[in-house]
Amino acid sequence: MPPDEQLLVVLGAAVLVIGLVVTVIQWLLVHWVVLLAVLAIGAVAGTRWVQRRQQRARWEQAQTRALRYALPQLDALHHREFEHAVRELMRRDGCQDAVQVGGGGDLGADVKATDPFGRRWVIQCKHRRGGDSGAAVGTPDLQVLNGTARPVHGADVVVLVTNGRVTKPGVAFARTQHLHLVDRRVLAMWASGSQPLWTLLGAVPPPRRPMP
Repeated sequence: MPPDEQLLVVLGAAVLVIGLVVTVIQWLLVHWVVLLAVLAIGAVAGTRWVQRRQQRARWEQAQTRALRYALPQLDALHHREFEHAVRELMRRDGCQDAVQVGGGGDLGADVKATDPFGRRWVIQCKHRRGGDSGAAVGTPDLQVLNGTARPVHGADVVVLVTNGRVTKPGVAFARTQHLHLVDRRVLAMWASGSQPLWTLLGAVPPPRRPMP
């Protein structure tokens, strides 16, 4: 297309755009009430959307704080669901970054979380379908956890959670290695109430930062 024709096309397009803009402005000046009504409707809709988001956030927070599990509920879970339940309990306690990471190659960590005091928690979950009547958690499981929780995962607090029981040698090993055990008795207290896990365990490391 010759340059003169290109210039005419551009000018024609510009004239059309300017004409359209002028027409819209003139229409809005004549029908300003309609414009105000549209703006008012938009403002109301936006406000309601924000309010719904805020209400939903408050509801979700309330649901999290009210989270409770009974032991029969925990016993009936699949082992992966048990890990999810432990993650949700940590979130209830204020660990907003709690994640379930268990699976192949988890290197002993099923749940990781940072508590409101800045401490890093690494938790291994051992679910027993039969509860106390299931196989007890022994020293080998604790040795795996002890070998990876601090050097690999950077844990400040290392915990094994089970809905069953721990062998006496396992309890002794955990004590010497500063591992925390949440057996069926402690789990029942933790899961059925709103008390954070760190208040149920003794000798946890000091906070890294003040409570917000």
